[in-house]
Amino acid sequence: MKHPVRLLPLAALAALALLAAGCSAVNPITTQDAYDASDGMSIEFGDVTGLNLIVITEEVDSPAVLIGSFYNSGDEDVQVAASIDGAGIVTVDVPAGTVVKLGGEEGEAHITGTSTAAPGSLQEITIQTDEAGQVAEYVPVLDGTLPEYAVELESL
Repeated sequence: MKHPVRLLPLAALAALALLAAGCSAVNPITTQDAYDASDGMSIEFGDVTGLNLIVITEEVDSPAVLIGSFYNSGDEDVQVAASIDGAGIVTVDVPAGTVVKLGGEEGEAHITGTSTAAPGSLQEITIQTDEAGQVAEYVPVLDGTLPEYAVELESL
């Protein structure tokens, strides 16, 4: 006959393995959640999603540019009207199933205006499509000090 004291460590080990294996059954797997992995914000409006949207400016009441991209997940081309300051409206064509980059570089769509917020705060932008209507959201404002966000604002 086997001694019960020798089976006790095996039983404890089996119970611990069972407990550890059950963690993912009751806790959500966070890597499957959508989130903004960078400094910008994502905004969904109809079939179009604004990805990593950030306003770049040097100070309040100065030239500003919206950077990021628009992704059209739909089957039809979409025209997106966007504004940083509510006054200057820029229309961007976003073909079906494509991404259009926004910024100040050649080949990117230029959505410019005048900032109403200082770097480090939030700027309200408006985005509109015929399908989704108008959406107003706040996005972060940066000053372009970081090389990945550097934009020649004077040339826009």
